[in-house]
Amino acid sequence: MARPICIAPSILSADFAALGAELASIEEAGADWVHVDVMDGHFVPNLTIGPPVVRSLRRHTRLPLDVHLMIEDPGRYLDAFVEAGADTITFHVEAVSDPGALVDRIHAAGRRAGVALSPETPPGAVLEAAEVADLVLVMTVHPGFGGQTFLAGCVDKLIPIVERDRRGIDLEVDGGLNPETVRACAAAGANVIVAGHAVFRSPDRRGAIRALRENAERARGKET
Repeated sequence: MARPICIAPSILSADFAALGAELASIEEAGADWVHVDVMDGHFVPNLTIGPPVVRSLRRHTRLPLDVHLMIEDPGRYLDAFVEAGADTITFHVEAVSDPGALVDRIHAAGRRAGVALSPETPPGAVLEAAEVADLVLVMTVHPGFGGQTFLAGCVDKLIPIVERDRRGIDLEVDGGLNPETVRACAAAGANVIVAGHAVFRSPDRRGAIRALRENAERARGKET
């Protein structure tokens, strides 16, 4: 049975001077998760936030925090993000030598574990870890900055992951998602949709989230 469509607005596109209000806005608008992009200026050429901000976010929303670590040596900071209140912790397969071992550590800490791959990484790099993880994240832009153009060629990476999956894991896409680009991703098997600009730059956030959800559901043959 297909997992339900989940819309996870990325706070990278939010107003950082008013994060409490931004969280309240997307929660009221129907978001399912909050996607939190953590970048270290080394693994990707940008620097964003760390555990203190995640801890503050945790105090201001009931939504699950989907924390995406775009950092070198993610295992070094695992405890800090667990203590800060992350619900799902996703790391990049390119940043570790043994993805399965880090998935086990995340599970031992009582959190959901995700494994991400960048556009240049073949899907085979995550297939083994996907057998123990809760989520696989396929990047549809090069990680590091919001507002990039959707890379349609990344959609094909979803197919072998779906074909290998026997447990019903979450399959997440992140980068350039809007009500149009979401269709191909959902048709290929994605159920968790990360959207930054499409939600936070919209004058009607409820309508934006609804459009993403409805288009994704229709694309995979489930009319709402």
